[in-house]
Amino acid sequence: MLKITPYLELDEEAKQLVDHANNVTVTLTVSESAVLHLLLLSSSSVCTKEDLLAAGWPDRVVAATSLTQCVSTLRKKLEPYPEVMLRTIAGRGYQLNVSTRSHIKMLAVNDAESVRAAIVDVSLLVKFSGIVIALMIGLSVWYFSDYHGVVQDTASWNADKSIELNIGGVKQDVQLLYKDNVAHLHPSMWQKHLAPEVNHLTHLNKFNGFALTDGNYYSMAVCPDADDKSCSGKGLINITAIDPTPAGLNMKNFAALTKKMEQRIRYNRVIIPHNEPGTSGFVEHHYHADVYYPVQGNMLVRSDISLSLIYEGEDSGKFYSAACITDEECATTPIKYKIKGKFKQYAEQINGLDVDVFHVRVGQKELIKPDKVSSSAMHFYREIRKHEIVEEDLYFYRVYKDTDTAVWIVPILGNLVAWYEYDKVKL
Repeated sequence: MLKITPYLELDEEAKQLVDHANNVTVTLTVSESAVLHLLLLSSSSVCTKEDLLAAGWPDRVVAATSLTQCVSTLRKKLEPYPEVMLRTIAGRGYQLNVSTRSHIKMLAVNDAESVRAAIVDVSLLVKFSGIVIALMIGLSVWYFSDYHGVVQDTASWNADKSIELNIGGVKQDVQLLYKDNVAHLHPSMWQKHLAPEVNHLTHLNKFNGFALTDGNYYSMAVCPDADDKSCSGKGLINITAIDPTPAGLNMKNFAALTKKMEQRIRYNRVIIPHNEPGTSGFVEHHYHADVYYPVQGNMLVRSDISLSLIYEGEDSGKFYSAACITDEECATTPIKYKIKGKFKQYAEQINGLDVDVFHVRVGQKELIKPDKVSSSAMHFYREIRKHEIVEEDLYFYRVYKDTDTAVWIVPILGNLVAWYEYDKVKL
């Protein structure tokens, strides 16, 4: 076969044009095939009428009109291929020109040479334009992808500092995580809420912890008697300050009060109904934490938070979260807020700190409005209500994990860090 374009060939033996792009053939007469063959061999040079008559009608004497008719018929058969032009050169003969447009036509042929011709044998301008278009398409796809959102949100966090916390009389440097452009990162922003004169816990010898701020809230997550690799999950301390005024938290009284609150009311032991469609025979990765919000002159407010992950693949699945807000005297009817959705998990880093980012597309929200809200809990009701109306895509960060616990950054009620107990439940 003799190639005309990367997708169009002349089969001189079968006397036909073979169109690989559209998977069709065009039948030629003996004379048409011979004339086209000579024109192709001439490679854009002018073929005289005498040479074409000799090729098309060998050992025969025919009128010049036979060639004219042959050329006219060939042109009609080549009409579907505008890049192939059969030209009349006045007073000299005929010439076949193949436009470079044929090299950028979509190919439907498994022919390495054709592919090479389509890519390599084009002008530099065409190549450059193709590269620019491909880059623009690639950048557009990336920009509007889910992963771009993950990269953007992760880049807004920093983990290049540590601060010293004094918990119960024990001082320890902890990892600090903070948002870009946060101005106040002095340890006092966390420490000032613990009244120094009553900051004593006799049972505490050491601890591991994390501190976090988004510029509005200042939170700390502490595991007593932990090291860098493990935490028992016992006596976890999660405190988030929502007001810049020092709360004057009495740590001795705080420890006793939290035990009382946690024993009295526990709303989120199980948050996934066992008859949930598609959840039979699954493994539930369940995390639970109690976060406390001290405010000067107000009752202590607790957020009972649970997270559950149901993996449907290696890095994706169903996501469930529930939060329940109460105060120390139950003056507020519990404010309950639940979300369900799909998650995609990514392994990222924040200044060298390995983190698991969970991009959650929220599919369902449920806010159970309380009958009564105390002044202490009103702030949280308003924040949850705004969250219910606005948020659709959420980013949860798991910044630490061991066999029994994990530390999460949670974007509910502002961005806060909390140390969670972990259970893996087969159902």
